[in-house]
Amino acid sequence: MNGTAAATGSASCRFAHYFVVCGVDTETGLEPDDGAGEAFEQSPIRRSFKSKVLVHYPESTDRNPFNKDAVNMLCMPRGLSFRTQADRLDPQFHSFTMSFDDGTRSYGFVHTFYEEVTSAQIITAMHTLYQMHHVEHHSASSASSPSSSSSSASSPSTSSMDSLVSSLDESDVESLAGVTTCLGCAGSFDPARDTLYVSKALCIFTPLPFLQAARQFLSQLHQAVTSHTPPPLPLESYIHNILYEVPLPPPGRSLRFHGVQGPIICQRPGPGELPLGEYPLGEAFSLLGVDNMVQLFTCALLETQVLLCSQDYQRLMTVAEGITTLLFPFQWQHIYLPIVSAPLHHLLDAPVPFLIGIQRREGAQRSSFHLPHEANLCFVDIDNHCVEAPEDLPVFPDQIELIQELSEVLLRFGLPPQGGAITKPTTTSPRLNSLVLEDLMEDRRNGNLGGEELAVLERLQALARRCGGGKISDGGKTLGHVFEEEEEELKAAKLNIQLREVFAGRFAAMFGRYEDFVIHSALDLDSWLSNREGTFSFDKGSFLSVQPATHLHFLSRFLETSMFSSFVDGKVISRWADREPLQQLFDSRLERDRLYDTDEEDSRTPCRYRKCTSLFESAQAIERRLLKADHTAIHPHLLDMRIGQGRHQQGYFPKLQADVLAQGQNTNKWSSRVTASRRTDPKRSTVAEHSGVDNDQRQKHTFARKNLRQSKLLDSSPQAITQTHREFVDGLLSECRLKTKRMLMERMGKESVELGQGEANITGLQENTLIHGLCDLLERTWGHGLQLKQGKSALWSHLLHYQAAQGKTETPTESPGSNGSDQRTFDDGALLLRESLIQDMRFIQTMNEGLSEVGQARAWIHLALEKKMLSQHLKELLTNQELLRQLYKPHAFLLCEEEREQFLFHLLSLNTVDYLCFTRVFTSINIPYRIVIIPMKKLSIAMATVNPWVCVSGELGDSGVRQISKNTQEIFFQCKNLGRLSTLQLGQENSGLLAKCLIDCVMVYNEITGHTYKFPCGRWLGKGVGDGSLERVLIGQLVSPGGEEDAGRWTGTPPELASPSQSVRAVLGSLGSRSRMLSVEVQEDMREAANNLVKHFHKPEQERGNLTVLLCGEGGLVLSLEKFLLHGFKSNRLFQRNVFVWDFVEKAAVSMDTADQMGDLHGSTLTKGLPCDSLCHYVNAINASPRNIGKEGKFQLFVCLGIRDRLLSQWLPVLADCPLTARTYEEGALLRDRAAVHSLSRILHTLNDFTVTLETALVKGVDL
Repeated sequence: MNGTAAATGSASCRFAHYFVVCGVDTETGLEPDDGAGEAFEQSPIRRSFKSKVLVHYPESTDRNPFNKDAVNMLCMPRGLSFRTQADRLDPQFHSFTMSFDDGTRSYGFVHTFYEEVTSAQIITAMHTLYQMHHVEHHSASSASSPSSSSSSASSPSTSSMDSLVSSLDESDVESLAGVTTCLGCAGSFDPARDTLYVSKALCIFTPLPFLQAARQFLSQLHQAVTSHTPPPLPLESYIHNILYEVPLPPPGRSLRFHGVQGPIICQRPGPGELPLGEYPLGEAFSLLGVDNMVQLFTCALLETQVLLCSQDYQRLMTVAEGITTLLFPFQWQHIYLPIVSAPLHHLLDAPVPFLIGIQRREGAQRSSFHLPHEANLCFVDIDNHCVEAPEDLPVFPDQIELIQELSEVLLRFGLPPQGGAITKPTTTSPRLNSLVLEDLMEDRRNGNLGGEELAVLERLQALARRCGGGKISDGGKTLGHVFEEEEEELKAAKLNIQLREVFAGRFAAMFGRYEDFVIHSALDLDSWLSNREGTFSFDKGSFLSVQPATHLHFLSRFLETSMFSSFVDGKVISRWADREPLQQLFDSRLERDRLYDTDEEDSRTPCRYRKCTSLFESAQAIERRLLKADHTAIHPHLLDMRIGQGRHQQGYFPKLQADVLAQGQNTNKWSSRVTASRRTDPKRSTVAEHSGVDNDQRQKHTFARKNLRQSKLLDSSPQAITQTHREFVDGLLSECRLKTKRMLMERMGKESVELGQGEANITGLQENTLIHGLCDLLERTWGHGLQLKQGKSALWSHLLHYQAAQGKTETPTESPGSNGSDQRTFDDGALLLRESLIQDMRFIQTMNEGLSEVGQARAWIHLALEKKMLSQHLKELLTNQELLRQLYKPHAFLLCEEEREQFLFHLLSLNTVDYLCFTRVFTSINIPYRIVIIPMKKLSIAMATVNPWVCVSGELGDSGVRQISKNTQEIFFQCKNLGRLSTLQLGQENSGLLAKCLIDCVMVYNEITGHTYKFPCGRWLGKGVGDGSLERVLIGQLVSPGGEEDAGRWTGTPPELASPSQSVRAVLGSLGSRSRMLSVEVQEDMREAANNLVKHFHKPEQERGNLTVLLCGEGGLVLSLEKFLLHGFKSNRLFQRNVFVWDFVEKAAVSMDTADQMGDLHGSTLTKGLPCDSLCHYVNAINASPRNIGKEGKFQLFVCLGIRDRLLSQWLPVLADCPLTARTYEEGALLRDRAAVHSLSRILHTLNDFTVTLETALVKGVDL
């Protein structure tokens, strides 16, 4: 009892947790492995049968309970394999990993070999199965070829088949008699002439990935079984030793323990080194190549679905563990099953990110895998050195330089960077039967050889290399092979650490200042946990704003991953609990780098690529530990076994004595001391242990999202599979809720900073990233439980089926109104919705963008989101219940009615904000536009007398001049996508005396996205009225669907500044209003307009809004300056009935010109100079323009050109000092207030720091 307690209590510091033997259970006999997916056309000798865990020691441990079914499945993923002496009987090695419910991970290492079958029951069963298979196969071939039946019936039946023949019908006897004719061919079995072998697996579980040590131990164990001579001690002694007496090596130290054939060494990294990772990265890079590995690494970082495929289980594990090891300091947060057997292939249906490995049968094609959704899948064919990444995969930061650095490391170790190399499997450990040589090797490892002895050994090594060495003894290895394998192991370890250091250095460069952007908003851990979903723990916008532009695409998506979120959460939690070991290590390495960093550059500014400088230092530490063992474990010894146990029988693994292996015997005092010390110091545990309440609080967070335990995933029972898919459904609904909430918060945050109303941010980039995440979520949701699809996109497949179904059930119509009164019996709303859905699909299908199925699905989502129809369209798509049941399995998310409705409700919330995601992504397509001119109602008849034209401009270009017929008020045309519309030029040709009209506004409709833009005017167009303008430049605003005024209030989207309306102009033009205008308000408006421009230019270029709106829109600089210049007019008698600022500017320029020509300034303080000349020159050039833009248009052009050419701040004092000003303005006017003029001039001077680019519509026709 005490021994067992000691063994389980010290499990956390033992080298191995379990020893397992799997194989055939002679009591239950042969059971076909139904889940293996094999056809019964195969010979029984080639089929798989169910294996069993025969024994495992100890029975269980407290921390890591033994899961018999999962272990059996992972030890023998294809079940039992049978062979005969005619087949290859080479032993195989593979490994696997298992995660436990507390988050810890255990590694299993499996040595599979073939053992002769001694059970008569098994041999008879196999023979019977073979005979039945041959009869069925022969009957089938006889049916197709009658002549073969008669020819094969001539051979007599053998006596070994009498029992089977007696149970068959007489009609089958003749066919059965021909069985012996096929004996000896491939897949045949005759117990009289063949020896039957069956696979058996030896497995050892370790808490850390001691790949080489475990491999050598198991290999030596198997060699002892196959050896002619018995081992020095019973096998129980060695198994007991590694289970209970060999401890974990201390951090930063190496440990030597003894296997059956010789010593084995293992090591652990020190506190400042990268965690243990023995899976050979060199082999992974050799298989796939550097380019493919970096691409696969990028996919893993962005949490795509990664599917590995190979015929070799160990290759699957090597690539999977290699990639996850390179993620440091981040950790994979989702399904991680590098080896998945056939009964678990339903997990390929998982609608969540995963990293799964499946064995590909020989000759199997990619199409043989049933992959329900491939939109976000990275398919890795290891054997064919191929990686198929998802579409639109971002490039990893500094990818070219990274590939170059990795290639240099590989070349130093003699490996080709391009990959495709066939790596030899690691051979078994050297068998050193010469005790002298064994002692010599041990002394070399321990550093006990003096200079002379070491020189002798080195000469021996060189001689062995040249001559190939000689046999030491029968079954032993040459001296050259011993040294070669030792060097290969050291070389692989050094290559591993150097490759990992390169990637760790990249993360240190990218996230060296990540702590500056962590947001600590909660007072305690409980309050943080309770408000986790509603708070931001990382300032993503500020972080991205200091990153190089080429890194943003990747980083914006990486910041949204679970692994980064978990990493940041760990940093937040570290205020109240101990830091996670990986995070603590990363932080300490960052501090060390900052300490030794002598570069004077600002660490926040992007700098040149730096290669890793710690490669050789890290490799030396590994080399030192592997060449000299720091500790030696207790040697295996005789156990208290019963007489007759442990007897050696060559080729057969013995039946182990359970009572001596089920518990430790406490013979290792050193191990006991280590165990006791580790119990008192939880920080020294092999896993992240935290004492007391800290651990409970951390676990509350760490496993909140990990509701899918690996132990559940490995359970292939129908109940467990149903439960797993139920959890997938819940997870999808929860993810939809969080994503839509995040999109709303992000978008509303953007709206608060648009047009200079907040701080600069990277919101557009983050918005695109969030929409990409939504597309991915929809693809995974539509792929869950899918059993019939077309192409790679599950969503587009459903849409195509829906389109086909609608085409069969409905008669296509040209327009919704052509169905007459019969159509009124249908729900008009549903009919329009259906037509809108089909219309959007047809438009996507006709786009000349060369889109794949995945691209078309994403385009459709972007369009529906921009139209605020995503939820409605998906709801309409799901109304066809018959189609749903045809396409999906019963467990599919889309067949869970309640969850489906909640899912659509969350998507409906996205209608509360405006998106332009389709317009801004698909910039090269043709869009149909419709323009309607709306005159004032009382003068609408005047539109019949004018011949108007329009030209619409947007972010991406302009439509060109489009003429509108005289008697119509609208025009329909197609042109290249203009992006978000900004300005509209409206003009007429002034033909006829009555060619004038008062325009209320112009409406522009995007017929694809449904967006409506309103361009307010409120002014006359024609000679002799207003300011006599025949052309106006109008500023547009996006009108939300469902009402111009109310919609803006409901959406929470602040409307953009529009053209100044007629009411504003009327206020400016009336004398009464001028006298009431307060100088304080005018100056405040001026400062606000200038401040908006300054903030516009301080935003990142891709996030800036429309500059024209800030200059010419309502509240813009032009209108604010107009208010300033209208303040304090004496009267309007000088300038006819209406007051226009341009009249004053024009007269001031004329008076300056005249005074200059006469050479008499009448005592004015105005002096001849450049500002005065430039003002006159610009006014004359504007007046000389062929465009009839009116006085308001000319003043607008005057201000815009002055800002562009950095002259406006100089012109203002010139106007203030002009003699005309004193006669035109009252004493208290702002233009006569020197302090106000000086203040405004300084404000305008701040705008000279920026480069202003004006739209073509503003400056067309003016040559300046």
